[in-house]
Amino acid sequence: MSERRPIESWLSDMDGVLVHEGQAIPGAAEFVQRLKDSGRAFLVLTNNSIYTRRDLSARLAQLGLDVPADAIFTSALATAAFLSQQRPEGTAYVIGEAGLTTALHEAGYVLTDLSPDYVVLGETRTYSFSQITRAIRLIERGARFVATNPDPIGPSTEGSLPATGAVAAMITKATGVAPYFVGKPNPLMMRTALNVVGAHSESTVMIGDRMDTDVVAGVEAGLETILVLSGVTRKEDVERFPFRPTRVVDSIADVVDLVDG
Repeated sequence: MSERRPIESWLSDMDGVLVHEGQAIPGAAEFVQRLKDSGRAFLVLTNNSIYTRRDLSARLAQLGLDVPADAIFTSALATAAFLSQQRPEGTAYVIGEAGLTTALHEAGYVLTDLSPDYVVLGETRTYSFSQITRAIRLIERGARFVATNPDPIGPSTEGSLPATGAVAAMITKATGVAPYFVGKPNPLMMRTALNVVGAHSESTVMIGDRMDTDVVAGVEAGLETILVLSGVTRKEDVERFPFRPTRVVDSIADVVDLVDG
């Protein structure tokens, strides 16, 4: 990491890096506090579009992680930023929850099922067959198809749940139209996050637990990357990918002392 400019800004995935199965990962609280004490810009990123930033901040606080709402950036916020750039004050039919609908409202979008500019698919706890049917028919009539993230499954205490990518695949199969995914691994989300904190790619590091989303998005956005082995990707999986993280560490506890490095 010393070969590039000193690290001035930090981006970190949430699930698998700071929290896992409803618990804070050891070292996560110390990492967040070290970042706050250092005064360096940082954002916690998540592909989860269900919750607003305030919701996530409160949920993290219950786990002992003091992350301000304005230091959280979701795929819902990235999607809203993308749409407001592409078609300011447009219209959208949304399948999603408060995190997505709030972000779109704040971006000046009108949510409607009457000839919308976009069908926007996000995460939700209860996918409705009638909503999916409506989305299919709107896309068939010309609405553009955008989804917050490509994750096919999400975790729960009972096991895997179908997520945005899986439902998007069903809509694509029915319409022949593939969505534009805004969230990771699209480097667009990384670049948008950099703009939010006023950071430069050459002096920013991305921490993640997945080679196929966090690390590849960081690499494609020109960031240094740290892979933690506390989530999805195992150490033996790393060599199977054509790209490599800058560092591989066991967990976020191993990153705390790098903040001041």
